[in-house]
Amino acid sequence: MSERLLSMAEAINEAIRHEMRRDPNIVLLGQDIGPYGGTFGVYKGLFDEFGPERVRDGPLCEAATTGFGVGLAISGMPTIVEIEFIDFMTLASDALCNQAAKMRYFFGGQVRVPLIVRTPVVNRLGLGAQHSQSLEAWLMHVPGLRVLIPSNATDAKGLMLAAIRDGNPTVFIEHVRLYAGKAPVAEADEPIPLGQLRVARPGKDVTIATYSGMVKPALDAAEKLTADGIDCEVLDLRCLAPLDRDGLCASVRKTGRLVVAHEAVRTGGAGAEIAQSAMEGAFDYLQAPIQRVAAMDLPIPTGKLQDVVFPNAGDVEAAVRKVMEL
Repeated sequence: MSERLLSMAEAINEAIRHEMRRDPNIVLLGQDIGPYGGTFGVYKGLFDEFGPERVRDGPLCEAATTGFGVGLAISGMPTIVEIEFIDFMTLASDALCNQAAKMRYFFGGQVRVPLIVRTPVVNRLGLGAQHSQSLEAWLMHVPGLRVLIPSNATDAKGLMLAAIRDGNPTVFIEHVRLYAGKAPVAEADEPIPLGQLRVARPGKDVTIATYSGMVKPALDAAEKLTADGIDCEVLDLRCLAPLDRDGLCASVRKTGRLVVAHEAVRTGGAGAEIAQSAMEGAFDYLQAPIQRVAAMDLPIPTGKLQDVVFPNAGDVEAAVRKVMEL
């Protein structure tokens, strides 16, 4: 198997390019995705290869673009919609949550909705409250939606391949700070099964369950804690819906302790669902209360003030030390 180092943006591009060559019905919709290649350049070169009929620039209206995508998908054309910031998913919510997510159920399984909505989390760049949110928990709450959130190039390619072939409405959340990070990516066609977490670091003393932009801080904290003899297992959940509850609980049963970390605000965040899943599936094995590491419950400020709001490796380390002391 041949492997190369690709950035996460390149890996997503490669997966989509591969599937567009395989299936001539796949269409891309979004703003500035044509010759420009998308806001963050993920679609670079696709317009040149597939042309304006399959890589279509849409209006500056997320509701309309997503609505077009739903219509194309149910008519038999798998569609990938790009929303420039996850904050603007609120504008696409009717088409996505009230139509795409429910369509298969409306028609008793006779209608497929092969729709993927790609959208980046753009935090820690000082862009302020309307461009810095993490809204994955909102999307997890909608039955019928897949929610995928890779932390590296390897997983990004495999999950994108799987999502396209799955044929169900999917939100594919990408972290803008991870786009440039490189990892080994196989040239082979290797989809990753949906709903299967990745053990980013094996350990025996405490489980750190996390995803996306908090995976590296969790790994950094775990490495630092080894100096004190604390052996952390770091789980990269990578799929929030479906959530790998079995894999999560298996780890917690082994370690007896759980820290959940994410960049979204604490209240109502994905961490609450993750923690409750561990409570239901591994309660008798817990040796300490579950700890959550998250952003403060505040609108995200601009500039350096955001560094006070978002969690970091030190916060993860402190949470681990707390569960180890209890």
